[in-house]
Amino acid sequence: MRLSFTPLVLTLVWAALAASALHSATPAKKVVEKADDLPRHTYTLPKPPSEVLRDDAAFTTLAAAVKKDILSDLATHDVQDRTALQRYKSTLLNLAVLERDFATVRTLIAELRALEEKSGQKLTTGLVAEAWTSASIKRPDPAAFTQLFQADFAALVTPLPWETVQDNLKELKSGYEIRSDSLILGLTKEQIDPAAAKAGNISGDVAGQLISFRNQLVNYLPLKFAIVAALADKIAAHKTEKPDRWTPTLVNLAANSTGTPVKIGVWDSGVDTALFKANLHTDSAGRHGFGYDLHANPVPELVFPLGAAEAQTPQAVARLKGFLDLQASIDSEEASDLQRFMSALQPDQVKPMVEELGLFGNWSHGTHVAGIALAGNPFARLVVGRITFDHRMIPEKPTVEQARKDAAAYLAAVAYFRSAGVRVINMSWGGSVRDIEGALEANGMGDAEARKKSAREIFEIGREALFAAFKSAPEILFVAAAGNSDNNVKFDEFIPSSFQLPHMITVGAVDQAGEETSFSSFGPMVNVHANGFEVDSYIPGGQRLKFSGTSMAAPQVANLAGKLFALDPTLTPEKAKALILAGAELKGRVNLINPAKTLALLKAPKSP
Repeated sequence: MRLSFTPLVLTLVWAALAASALHSATPAKKVVEKADDLPRHTYTLPKPPSEVLRDDAAFTTLAAAVKKDILSDLATHDVQDRTALQRYKSTLLNLAVLERDFATVRTLIAELRALEEKSGQKLTTGLVAEAWTSASIKRPDPAAFTQLFQADFAALVTPLPWETVQDNLKELKSGYEIRSDSLILGLTKEQIDPAAAKAGNISGDVAGQLISFRNQLVNYLPLKFAIVAALADKIAAHKTEKPDRWTPTLVNLAANSTGTPVKIGVWDSGVDTALFKANLHTDSAGRHGFGYDLHANPVPELVFPLGAAEAQTPQAVARLKGFLDLQASIDSEEASDLQRFMSALQPDQVKPMVEELGLFGNWSHGTHVAGIALAGNPFARLVVGRITFDHRMIPEKPTVEQARKDAAAYLAAVAYFRSAGVRVINMSWGGSVRDIEGALEANGMGDAEARKKSAREIFEIGREALFAAFKSAPEILFVAAAGNSDNNVKFDEFIPSSFQLPHMITVGAVDQAGEETSFSSFGPMVNVHANGFEVDSYIPGGQRLKFSGTSMAAPQVANLAGKLFALDPTLTPEKAKALILAGAELKGRVNLINPAKTLALLKAPKSP
């Protein structure tokens, strides 16, 4: 999944949306092998969702219906994917907090932690709910509750091992620093209300979001400053960063070394080619690649044209940097300005803010990826493939007709890369059938079964074409980002990262210490991992920022592959992949690439 800043902002706000309940496999249950097998539910509301959030009676009715359906689903279905179970259990946890069912809160926190496979998240999952429960059980005077909660929260946070949890705690702190009643109400009014009005109902996924929002509004946001203060104390007490085990493995090829020019395709949101003049491919028509607009029509621009929004570039870039600095707990002017802006944000300002971040996130994404893919390789020749992504809160309605145009564009794109002689293509983007289903709901398709059927038809058109395009180019090594949703790419049918081909590598993200990031998706198709945490690279115009995501990890692998092909142009994609895998270091499910070791293997004498 392509990193974009609209999903990043929403992830920070919706950190506790998911759901689940007690699970035990019995032969009578229906086995759920993929996300599409899960039951669909819809709920009719008596008023707009944003009003339901503030209406005790209407919300209680919705909550009871959702809880009944979750418990029924889990009683009748054998859900075998841990992230699906986490989504169910997280919604039940939010409901238990709202119901002040303290015993169930503690049980669900323990179950969620038991499901977690990432060490940092295992230790930090449910910390706010745990401290809230502890303080609530003591029944303090209401005026003293916040102080008691902060003490209990700090008591949970303080002993946690810093090296393991620092990224998670910084992420939690930044999430609360930007979160507010206005932000939640604005997101609901601008994104959920219109869809509910058109469809006449909301889906189970959206109902889960509303339950999380209600819990934030009622229970957690009143404690926002206590949460941030306790986390700030923990962070301030540990100035040391994780050890950097990544940088020593990197290898830069010298400009005067022996090598062959190698074409590297960056199939992304567009690239500012002016930043890479010494490393550009030029075709017979004088182009450095190709571009498609949102409707898969060919366009000449290789970076998204901002048009009237160009005047907002300095402000937008400053806000992007502010978000990134908050995530990293960096005190900067941009972070302070963003906090002031977010604290004064009104509900009607949420949509313009989110869409601006999405627009400029997409505008900058491909250039950032290209900078990583080309770094340290004087023999690299960039071939740009621009896709245009919808940055709006309510995307265009998916259609079969557009899916067919997109499918044709996939095939044409790979054909162009082949004709240009590209050896490796980086793809830091993706999507799933569930994404399409959500977009259909956002555009007012209210029948859940019809939505499911239509989403599947549209998804299959794209999946089949993309897979066929990859298979048509066995001479190219395809490198895909796993995704940023902390999910199993196989279960959620995320493409292209769920594909399996001998000339394809799927990449998850670790931090500089080689530990799996909280956001990185996983699954049997994820072959290797690379640094995808606060990676420094260019954005259009030449400024450098540090982005995080599997979007930043994948081009590290494309970079290594490009160096292999430059040093030995006779390598096949399969042999290059084998060298990358042979040099990687396996620790648990993390298979961390080691560029120095892989390049040493290439140069090692071959056995007779």
